[in-house]
Amino acid sequence: MKKTTFLIVGKHAVLETLKNPSRKIERVFVTEDAQKKINRENQNLNLFKKVNVFYKSRKELDNLCGRDETAHQGLVAEVEQLEEITLKEFIIDNKKKNLNLIALEEVTDPRNIGSIIRSAAAFNMDGIIVKERSFPSKSKLLYKSASGGTEHIKIFKVSNLNTSLKYLKSKEFWVSAFDISGTKDFTKNNWKGKNVLLFGSEGYGIKAKTLENSDFKFKVNMSNNIESLNISNTVSIVCHHISQSIK
Repeated sequence: MKKTTFLIVGKHAVLETLKNPSRKIERVFVTEDAQKKINRENQNLNLFKKVNVFYKSRKELDNLCGRDETAHQGLVAEVEQLEEITLKEFIIDNKKKNLNLIALEEVTDPRNIGSIIRSAAAFNMDGIIVKERSFPSKSKLLYKSASGGTEHIKIFKVSNLNTSLKYLKSKEFWVSAFDISGTKDFTKNNWKGKNVLLFGSEGYGIKAKTLENSDFKFKVNMSNNIESLNISNTVSIVCHHISQSIK
């Protein structure tokens, strides 16, 4: 049975899908100017060789993208979802000594999720756990914000986050919650080993029931002049520090 397709929009997001041999691409819609520029910048890759290319005007691409207010930059791809493995399959098959997974609870804004994916991929995190029913898996805004990061990190969609956290704890993972109630400075922690980095929504934080499954509650130290950081900024800071500390 043929899988349903969706659109990925924007230069960096589409280019990374074209470079990913695991991504099935149905069609690429591109302006002639955008294709010429991409070919000049990627002369050794010949990115359009094995895909069906359809030339469109910028206005036609505007219409194709709809009302998402997503800048297509002259490039749109119609793709299928990547093949997925379950969280349990990943854990069973993975033999790495250091594993760092991000878990998101009720983070639903596509821009924030996309930025989190981008940071997680940039700082070599091993995967992101999301609640299946709240993850906008076909959002053009998400893929644009991720800037190609979706092609470089595994995203595990789970039906129940607490069940997944309990399973990971049984597999020797430490669950670290980054929450307003946190008192420990995360930069003082030893991050070697297996970790789940738990983040909640900007509006409500992490639910009390979910916090019960955490081993530690951390904070990100910052100036008293600012009450809080955007969730994607917080994740980026944490991922960068951890990636450096486990080298």
